[in-house]
Amino acid sequence: MELLVIRHGQSEADILKRIEGRADFPLTLLGKQQALLMAEWVKELYIPDYILSSTLIRASKTAQILSNKTDVEVQYYTDLMEFNNGLIAGLTKEEADAKYPPQKDKKPHERFYEQETLIEFRLRAETILSKIIYEYPFDKRIAIISHGGMINMLFKSFLKLPVNCDVSISTADTGIHLWKVDEDKRHIVFLNSTKHLINT
Repeated sequence: MELLVIRHGQSEADILKRIEGRADFPLTLLGKQQALLMAEWVKELYIPDYILSSTLIRASKTAQILSNKTDVEVQYYTDLMEFNNGLIAGLTKEEADAKYPPQKDKKPHERFYEQETLIEFRLRAETILSKIIYEYPFDKRIAIISHGGMINMLFKSFLKLPVNCDVSISTADTGIHLWKVDEDKRHIVFLNSTKHLINT
């Protein structure tokens, strides 16, 4: 099984300097262009058998652009949504820091500002990854359109890292990762490729 893990394109929150998480901002014109270039690159080199997407607008629109290019229908999963950041969603960093000061040394089980806990976030990633690996045909390629935070958590789940480890990966707008699952091994083929954006 191949997992083609892709972040959505640039959203309006990036321009407005707003914290996203569960705030549901659409793609910018640049974000749509990024998604189109990604879709063309994927169609040429890694056409998927399935496309799975977060239900948030910035991801679902990116997935739809890929679907239009590849003629593969999108399947939507709420478990692929970004971290539920509760009351800070949609605020600027300055607004969030003033109203809801960051909590230092936050434990994985602790909840602040109506956010999901780190353990709950990891559980969502583990759950959807397990569904994908065990419920989809093992000889297929699956494109997963999601968000930076969730992709990072999927990465930790894929590598079976501890819930509170300090290892993380970054994913650019429409950055692409390729991971493989064999019978007894999990492989990272490449991480955060943006070759499709070279000329933008």
